[in-house]
Amino acid sequence: MSFSPPAPFNGTTPFAFPPNLLPSDASPDWMNKADNAWQLIAATLVGMQSVPGLIILYGGAVKKKWAVNSAFMALYAFAMVLVCWVLWGYRLSFGDQLIPIWGKVNASVEQKYLLEQAFLGLFPNATMVFFQFVFAAITLILIAGAVLGRMNFYAWMLFVPLWLTFSYTVGAFTIWSTTGWLSTMGIIDYSGGYVIHLSSGVAGFTAAYWVGPRLTKDRERFPPNNIILMLAGAGLLWMGWTGFNGGDPYAASADASLAVLNTHVCAATSLLTWLILDVIFFKKASVIGAVQGMITGLVCITPAAGVVQGYSAIIMGLLSGSIPWFTMMVVHKKSELLQKVDDTMAVLHTHAIAGTLGGLLTGLFSEPHLCELFYGYTNKYMGLFPGLHRGSSQSIRYGVRQMGVQILGILFVIVLNIVMTSLVCLFVQLIVPLRMSDEDMEIGDEAAHGEEAYAIWGQGERLENSRYSNYNDIEVPIKAGGGSVELT
Repeated sequence: MSFSPPAPFNGTTPFAFPPNLLPSDASPDWMNKADNAWQLIAATLVGMQSVPGLIILYGGAVKKKWAVNSAFMALYAFAMVLVCWVLWGYRLSFGDQLIPIWGKVNASVEQKYLLEQAFLGLFPNATMVFFQFVFAAITLILIAGAVLGRMNFYAWMLFVPLWLTFSYTVGAFTIWSTTGWLSTMGIIDYSGGYVIHLSSGVAGFTAAYWVGPRLTKDRERFPPNNIILMLAGAGLLWMGWTGFNGGDPYAASADASLAVLNTHVCAATSLLTWLILDVIFFKKASVIGAVQGMITGLVCITPAAGVVQGYSAIIMGLLSGSIPWFTMMVVHKKSELLQKVDDTMAVLHTHAIAGTLGGLLTGLFSEPHLCELFYGYTNKYMGLFPGLHRGSSQSIRYGVRQMGVQILGILFVIVLNIVMTSLVCLFVQLIVPLRMSDEDMEIGDEAAHGEEAYAIWGQGERLENSRYSNYNDIEVPIKAGGGSVELT
């Protein structure tokens, strides 16, 4: 094919390529450009919750000697999950059914497949693959929060692809795929209260059990090295939740708007509830406590975001700011069993318990007409309270059944993640130790990576040379004045 190039733009004539240079299917009739644009934006917002959101939050929330390792665990997981996701993870989660809880292995990298319409939504598979990837990635990064400060980084490198393959994909297919076992039963998990938060909370706590605790002095005193940095990460996490819950209708719709508003209302209510409880019982307004309350609110509303009324979102915020507070501040401290497991970032409370609470409250509060907007079915999805309010025997039966399905989903996710996480940890342990040596844990980042987060002291000199770093005593030329400077 040959053509004459268009005349250069002269300020008055618009520059345009000939029509036959554009592929005819670049914007097929089935694609909605607004939905596609919103879905890509939502995916990017969720991705930014991890990179840089949780990288910054973890890096600031741990002891100084663990800042690099904690942030790097998040960065590594994000990259590894993406590669695994396009090669096999996406199809295991959303592809053709192999068994009622798992899809068939296949790749998602071929142009023909990626440009076809997604299984839901008026946009191509490429958009859906990317959108679902960022959810898978953040799940692994949340698990990392439970084992910060002692897990062998090489063990983490193996854990990530294995857990993604044998645990996450099973939960995602079962609950989110259109042919999954719990999906066809009618479970409501709007945006990942089960698949992401309950899964990561249970898996993180289980992994923490197998990895073992931090050093005793680290468990007793583990102050954040930079609370302001931690707050910046928390802010990215909160604002990123606009895409987390707003992207799950797979359309730039009114339901997406409702989900976004409910998400932020619940998070704010939960934060304030946690803060008030801290002030009442500990006489201090804790910044760290406020962040915990924010997270539990965001987690709790996630399975219900677009299917509950605004008043329900406020009630969910009150409960998510108080029940996980009670389990963390009272129950955990009195339970010998819970004390034995060293859960660094308290993912059991902020994700497993808050996710369970959200799943149960979804079964209570979900509104039939909102569920119809989201799922497209009339009367199949109905919370217990709306069913009781309608009063008919059929409505009550629907509501009771919904609660039963929600509870069954919780039990399934808990069992799945305890079993699969344990098997993955035991397998990894056959290859490399799950836990760093006590000597390396004394040192932290420099032992693990030969690097440290805050290396500058006083007037620019290093406090001391590191015997682990590859970058000590390197002479760097100074171009301006000649000579060299020694990095020490």
